[in-house]
Amino acid sequence: MSDAETTPTSELPTSELPTSELPTSELPPADQPAGEADALEQRGDNRSHRPSSKAFVEFITSGWAPRADLGIEPSRAVPFTAARRARLAAQFPGARLVVPAGTLKTRSNDTDYRFRPHSAFAHLTGLGTDQEPDAVLVLHPVEPGTGDPGADGTRGDHHAVLYVRPLAARDTEEFYADSRYGEFWVGARPTLEDVTTLTGIEARHVDELRDGLAKDVGAGVTLLVVLGADEGVETLVEAIRAEAGVDTVDAEAADVRAATGEAAAAPELSDAKLVEAASELRLVKDELEVEHMREAVARTIEGFEAVVRNLPRAVAHRRGERVIETTFDGHARLEGNTVGYETIAAAGEHATTLHWITNDGVVREGELVLVDAGVEVDALYTADVTRTLPVTGTFTETQRRIYSAVLDAADAAFAVAVPGNRFRDVHAAAMEVIAARLEEWGLLPDGVTAEVALTPEGQQHRRWMVHGTSHHLGLDVHDCAQARREMYQDAVIEPGMVFTIEPGLYFKSDDLAVPEEYRGIGVRIEDDVLVTADGNENLSAALPRRPEDVEAWMARLLG
Repeated sequence: MSDAETTPTSELPTSELPTSELPTSELPPADQPAGEADALEQRGDNRSHRPSSKAFVEFITSGWAPRADLGIEPSRAVPFTAARRARLAAQFPGARLVVPAGTLKTRSNDTDYRFRPHSAFAHLTGLGTDQEPDAVLVLHPVEPGTGDPGADGTRGDHHAVLYVRPLAARDTEEFYADSRYGEFWVGARPTLEDVTTLTGIEARHVDELRDGLAKDVGAGVTLLVVLGADEGVETLVEAIRAEAGVDTVDAEAADVRAATGEAAAAPELSDAKLVEAASELRLVKDELEVEHMREAVARTIEGFEAVVRNLPRAVAHRRGERVIETTFDGHARLEGNTVGYETIAAAGEHATTLHWITNDGVVREGELVLVDAGVEVDALYTADVTRTLPVTGTFTETQRRIYSAVLDAADAAFAVAVPGNRFRDVHAAAMEVIAARLEEWGLLPDGVTAEVALTPEGQQHRRWMVHGTSHHLGLDVHDCAQARREMYQDAVIEPGMVFTIEPGLYFKSDDLAVPEEYRGIGVRIEDDVLVTADGNENLSAALPRRPEDVEAWMARLLG
């Protein structure tokens, strides 16, 4: 990390001189520790040696050529995001909808994590990668029929405005002195005009946000905000409600009741209802979203190929799992935005831990390695694929038996993942196979058949697969998570849905309920599925699934 160049103390104003060089009259009292008089939040700048003389300021803020045109063009997402906003707004007539991008998150002291916008914001604006911290999308209610047009060109009842922190002028202190936002430090941000061109949404300065949100609240306009994205914006919304005399206690209580299952659903005009609606909006993907999913899966398959090529290096390294992790993660960063979630590189016994991301173990010949990974593309859509690979390229008899059982369960799930069936049917189909195999192997408790285990009162087979078989996939690896149960688990499967199919079996090394030869083996096979009008498409089918195909594929890659 770069710091400003050190300026000789002779050139510093006394406010920046080390305590040892301050005149006696400017030293803190003897009983007050040096620096105590400074505000605690300002002490992070103690490392700074930036000059503040008038001559410096005049010089650094002058003599710059006009900024080059960034060549911003309208995003391909513009018509798609307009249609999405129209569908969301139509559910909330007369309400002002606030969808924050979120803020930069501190990793340590004064360093931030790389920014990623909230998924609802990305879905409704089309902005991806690290765009745009502190931005807030607001759908303002307007006279019916005068708002933004929807997919069919009909004008709706809302007008979208994107409040952003635009590029600062070069005669401002932010330009050179702000290490979080300044152009000198993190590069130039887009102008308001750039944002409007890119997104097709009117852009205004974020400083106008408060006035924009407060207009007519309490006089016919309800103010709703997507929770969990930006605490500062949520606080602002609450303050505006309070100033307008809007009683939000009942709405908040209803939100809590809905979240805890005490109510069937959130009230029609509540923050929780907006979160719910924004999540359900993503259950069926549009044409552009499907394109993004195909790209994410294609890049992910390439990453798995790179992992296999690097297995010999993984075996040779004391942290072989890290070799796998960094191989995939490096590929994801080169070919996409980043990984969609922390890569699971679980070798041997670690494969029986469902979300093993420490990835500090050895990779041994003769064992299996479970790799669960996904590339997130620049549009922020992610794949989620798992393959369990024999480290040496060949399954043992026991490994093949367990792997084949999991594959059979996956195939059974694929068979019912078609329009007209229920989403929960996918899991049920996989569980029938898992229970049957465990019964065949004599692993269910005495007197318990597969049929008994599959009853709600049984479930003994779930000892070896405690997770679900499927989840929706898209901007979030577990997409649409705030959707109502009737729209998710109990929903009828529709064309355009994208979800995973990922059964598994996990036999821990200390599991005395299974034969010793099974212990320490974990297998999961996960694919990404697009529901079509007449069935489904396995988006990750190019990655081999059958054990003999896996072995042939690995042999080719390993040479």
